Amino acid sequence: MSKLIDKQLQVSAIENGTVLDHIPADKLFKVIEILELEKIGGQITFGTNLDSKLLGKKAIIKISDKYFKDDEINRIALIAPQAKINIIRDYEVIEKRVISLPEEIRGIVKCANPMCVTNHQRIETRFTTLQTEDSVLLKCHFCEKVTNTKNII
Repeated sequence: MSKLIDKQLQVSAIENGTVLDHIPADKLFKVIEILELEKIGGQITFGTNLDSKLLGKKAIIKISDKYFKDDEINRIALIAPQAKINIIRDYEVIEKRVISLPEEIRGIVKCANPMCVTNHQRIETRFTTLQTEDSVLLKCHFCEKVTNTKNII
């Protein structure tokens, strides 16, 4: 007797919008924060701890009727460099994007230098990204302190 396997989508499809896939499961809420998804009025669906051949466990975010600019999406490269972006129209993937590390990061990383002006005045933080073989480093525009991506706020 053969077994029938019923395959179902783990997260429902969207008609139009953006799908962020292959996010490490433990980075889901940081991606939501970086993209400020709490400010979006449309439907957002996310799943976490989904099985992934690439990551073991992954997260996925589906945002209806929202299309991000490249610089918005590329900010997640700091914490989820393997993430994939799919643009959906009429339930079909019409475009796949690869994220890349931006040259400059503004406003989402806190400077690790307690004496930096950005930690004492209302100044938007600004960092240049420096990529090494195995990590990403950030150089503060104001104090030139180099730090890792663990300071992302």
